[in-house]
Amino acid sequence: MKIGAPREIFEGENRVALTPDSALQLAKLGHTCVVESGAGAKAGFSDEAYAKAGVEVLPSAKAVFDAAEVVVKVRGPEMSEVDMLRRGQTLISFFWPAQNPELLEAASQKGATVVAMDMVPRISRAQKMDALSSMANIAGYRAVIEAGNNFGRFFTGQVTAAGKVPPAKVLIVGAGVAGLAAIGTSTSLGAITLAFDVRPEVAEQIESMGAEFVYLDFADQVQDGAATGGYAAPSSPEFREAQLKKFRELAPDIDIVITTALIPGRPAPKLWTEDMVQMMKPGSVIVDLAAERGGNCDLTVPDQKIVTDNGVTIVGYTDFPSRMAAQASTLYATNIRHMLTDLTPKKDGVIFHNMEDDVIRGATVTHEGAVTYPPPPPKVAAIAAQKPKEKPKELTPEEKRAQEVAAFKTQTRNQVGMLVVGGALILLAGLYAPASFMSHFIVFVLSVYVGVQVIWNVSHSLHTPLMAVTNAISSIIILGALMQIGSGNWLVVILAALSVFMAGINIFGGFMVTRRMLAMFQKS
Repeated sequence: MKIGAPREIFEGENRVALTPDSALQLAKLGHTCVVESGAGAKAGFSDEAYAKAGVEVLPSAKAVFDAAEVVVKVRGPEMSEVDMLRRGQTLISFFWPAQNPELLEAASQKGATVVAMDMVPRISRAQKMDALSSMANIAGYRAVIEAGNNFGRFFTGQVTAAGKVPPAKVLIVGAGVAGLAAIGTSTSLGAITLAFDVRPEVAEQIESMGAEFVYLDFADQVQDGAATGGYAAPSSPEFREAQLKKFRELAPDIDIVITTALIPGRPAPKLWTEDMVQMMKPGSVIVDLAAERGGNCDLTVPDQKIVTDNGVTIVGYTDFPSRMAAQASTLYATNIRHMLTDLTPKKDGVIFHNMEDDVIRGATVTHEGAVTYPPPPPKVAAIAAQKPKEKPKELTPEEKRAQEVAAFKTQTRNQVGMLVVGGALILLAGLYAPASFMSHFIVFVLSVYVGVQVIWNVSHSLHTPLMAVTNAISSIIILGALMQIGSGNWLVVILAALSVFMAGINIFGGFMVTRRMLAMFQKS
């Protein structure tokens, strides 16, 4: 089938749904591609690049809609584009069906099938098609870059001859895909990063990225984040008050606030109020990634950057992914390609719209003249949120002492057992083995015992190739082999030499690996 990509007509949209690379991949599925002239120009993809990839370049959007059986777009269609659809044609794009019932009805009346990329269910198998996450990842990164551009100071702290520069303090509100991308960018730039989310189970992810999770002094802090397909659920009024109280405590010390909180099908929750903005220092920056849905900040103006009376800059841009058009187009076109891969199971260029498939059914909002939104719940459960780990109970001094005594008794029993078994083996060997064997055997047993006790009691965090059990055993082997290499028996000499050679590889290899590990931490 022919896959067509028209030029985006939304004001300021620089992305394109088809790239030369994705067209080459679609050709392997048996499809051919067409594109409107200039569709990829703002993203850095020329008509010549498309033609080189085997894509036919057409002069107008009308020509693309007429030629293609499947139309791919980034932004949802305008009514003029819906009018160009025909029965049996498939449109794949962002659509936001809950917010666009008129477009939904018009598309169904045209008899077209609409696959909404914003409706792809959040199940593991669908991650490769999750365009919302792809774009949120870019938005989170770009939000930090925009904040730095408007901040006017370093993110990282510095000590120079001219004086000390303190690091910026950044607060990320919401730890979804965009929030985690913002956390990663902020910490990599050297800022002191704090992050908050109503789902305390994400605290471990936040802390693993080098940020500090903001806990609330609230009895029932656990929120069911999995209830809405991986998004945060609406909070109770009591929780919201505790949340706002915490933000008011943080506001005077925070330099940059990046808000990312969204709840599907609802306006963005107001989390950064006007009085919090007034508490912030002059020169501080707020980047509101929820501006398109009303904003998390009271003073956010969508698509604009404003400066308040007290000198706080509030960035309300709604086109962060479009500001990185080349990267965003590449990722989005890959999401589209994966969707078309699922729609072409036989890789023969024939679309099979399987409404029994969880992903395809969930993303399909109109099909064969009927509105199929909202979809039924997927048969496969959404990616489950892990329950937060309970903090270990603080032990009393008496309980700690009892644990230490119990551990000492267990260790003593184990050691006594090992000595009894070892003594029995030595006694049996002494009864039947010659005296020359016993002298070597006793040295071997004692060496193994000492080596295991020394190495086994070292903390795992201190283990290096030089402190590994295998190196300790190799050291024992090489010593024994050196003692035997002077034996008069030629077979013993050969075996001893081989033992020295193989043990030496392990020992000296450990030295080489350790030197490489240490070199990684040395400053050039």
